[in-house]
Amino acid sequence: MTKAPKTAIIPTRNDDYPEWYQQVIKAADLAENSDVRGCMVIKPWGYALWENIQKNLDIMFKETGHKNAYFPLFIPKSYFEKEAEHVEGFAKECAVVTHSKLEDDGNGGLKVAGELTEPYIVRPTSETIIGASFAKWVQSYRDLPLLINQWANVVRWEMRTRLFLRTAEFLWQEGHTVHADEEDAMRETKQMLKVYSDFAHNYLALPVIEGEKTPGERFPGAKNTYCIEAMMQDKKALQAGTSHFLGQNFAQASDIKFQNKDGEIQYAWTTSWGVSTRLIGALIMAHSDDNGLVIPPRIAPQHIVFIPIYKNEEDKEKVLSFVNNIISQLKKIRYNDEYIRIELDDRDLTGSEKSWQWIKKGVPVRVEIGPRDMQENSVFVGRRDMEPKDKKAIKKDDFINNICSILDEIQNNIFNKALEFRKQNTINIDTKEEFYKFFTANNPERPEIHGGFAMSHWCEDEKCEDKIKEDLKVTIRCIPLDDNLEDGNCIICGKPSHRRVVFAKSY
Repeated sequence: MTKAPKTAIIPTRNDDYPEWYQQVIKAADLAENSDVRGCMVIKPWGYALWENIQKNLDIMFKETGHKNAYFPLFIPKSYFEKEAEHVEGFAKECAVVTHSKLEDDGNGGLKVAGELTEPYIVRPTSETIIGASFAKWVQSYRDLPLLINQWANVVRWEMRTRLFLRTAEFLWQEGHTVHADEEDAMRETKQMLKVYSDFAHNYLALPVIEGEKTPGERFPGAKNTYCIEAMMQDKKALQAGTSHFLGQNFAQASDIKFQNKDGEIQYAWTTSWGVSTRLIGALIMAHSDDNGLVIPPRIAPQHIVFIPIYKNEEDKEKVLSFVNNIISQLKKIRYNDEYIRIELDDRDLTGSEKSWQWIKKGVPVRVEIGPRDMQENSVFVGRRDMEPKDKKAIKKDDFINNICSILDEIQNNIFNKALEFRKQNTINIDTKEEFYKFFTANNPERPEIHGGFAMSHWCEDEKCEDKIKEDLKVTIRCIPLDDNLEDGNCIICGKPSHRRVVFAKSY
């Protein structure tokens, strides 16, 4: 007799992490592959996650003075060619439109026609097309700073795709700003990195390291690129957001000039910054378990699901009346500046079937109520930060009065679990031998750790960076902004170094 699986997701994280990731998405009904190669269909539960990410980030953007606008999907090829490093960096990922229409081919099919005089690039990012507008909008120092954000889709022609992490088309926001001086532009760059870091921490329950990219990892055309890096449960790093100080490079390419206070004409300073639906991939890989998705309450599509349980129509009427009374009280309560979001699951399925479906979808709180619970004026509560069997009865009024505390506790527990995982899998390494062992085989001195974040010294020579990438497929994820300077020696060549950087395998 075959034993029933002990987990809802097969395979488990330990058995096959990449396949586990795909199965969590499927079980939670987040998204699916499209018939369009490399693209995805984001289903309602997955899109609700993106809407909550979008809604809360949008508030944070507006609180820092930014306004939303929208710019064309198509970018003339000549615009893209204006910044040489930029076009070189994105050239291999670009989708190109060369014709304007379809015509009957005379055989019952269609043929492309109307060749364009200049091809259009389907935007992989919008610095050049937005720069063309900014060149018109900015004339004087009085027009600055100009703080614009766009919510949009972009296309990067990925050949090896994975839902939410890397698809040919994805959703994102891209901020683009113009400043009168270098200092103000750099202040904006770091401010937006902090916005991303705070959002990751407070909403996604995702501990991140703020840092600067090495020259070899910068955004094409940027002077400096800053990022937030998170550790996934397979100990790989995931870049969860970036903020770029562009200097005057794109201003010169797009002719963004202004008259300063002294009446002189000069080029402006610009920035750009963005996060995408990749954040949902980070959410899945950082928090989910072998029973499915785990969602922090502050970003969850629904905070609570009610599962009424009854055996006949008479019980059904009584139980639903009891449940609806609780729901009406909960809907008046605000959590994280929003009203509690509630799902009532009254489908014609067993309580166990419904409960397991919601466990796999990651809803933070499950409430089962049957005739016995009703008689005792209590509710039977399961939490997604605990094991499925760890359910307990709570008096109805206590549950209602303490729901915000319960949700906050779940949010904090999810964050602390991810933080502890990162701590356990981050190690200072000072010898090349140990470094290579860490990323290739079990470390005999620390058998509980293999792979993760190696905090090691680097001499700032790109040759050493490339050597590690070539040998181990390990990259410098970032140079942390924590100001913890420390003299040491480069992990590869032994030359002097003044601080540790984050090395890891990554997505």
